[in-house]
Amino acid sequence: LAPWFEQAIGVDADREMLAEAALQAAQEKIKNVQWHQLRAEDLPAGLGSFRVISFAQSFHWMDQPRVARTALSMLDDDGFCVHVDAKTHQGVESDAVLPDHRPPRAAIDELVERYLGPIDRSGKGLLRAERANSEAEVWRAAGFRGPQRIEVPGEIVARTSDQIVAAIFSLSSSTPYLFGDRREAFEADLRQLLHETNSSDLFSEHMQEIAAEIDMLGSIDWKP
Repeated sequence: LAPWFEQAIGVDADREMLAEAALQAAQEKIKNVQWHQLRAEDLPAGLGSFRVISFAQSFHWMDQPRVARTALSMLDDDGFCVHVDAKTHQGVESDAVLPDHRPPRAAIDELVERYLGPIDRSGKGLLRAERANSEAEVWRAAGFRGPQRIEVPGEIVARTSDQIVAAIFSLSSSTPYLFGDRREAFEADLRQLLHETNSSDLFSEHMQEIAAEIDMLGSIDWKP
């Protein structure tokens, strides 16, 4: 979003996430971003007022009423809150013709379960309909109008074994620390599974659509 604004601020609770974001911004020669290690509940933290506040697959982890009220107080009179919902760690089943093998998702889930035992993964990172409705109520209770929903169709993407391994470790249900001293063994087995599925270590997936739920102030109708 930074190229579309005079200034942007990135907030995350994790120092390593911020370091990676700063690295990618530098590679793209983006210089109008500040980075702050904060939880959403720590806001407003003296950061000022904004035209847009964006939550990327994160609002469901927060103290929602408190954060929504705080976001309202940080917005300009014609400001927007945008909640981005995207299932980015894996694709969806579809009839799309793929240029490479699909990742062996069922086998990967079985491998994770073999190491960690049965884990409830339902709803992790997904904005299910019932939760989307309850979150909309939270925004309206805080004083917002909306939401308006905009969807961007999912694309077919190529992924290397390295990217798939990183995506598995990015999930709360299979984050590295859960494996303890078996993390390296798990990663070796995962890489072996991927290599056996496709020796080129290159895969394709059809991604789920990306949705933006837009909540606004005042009477302005947002147009894409």
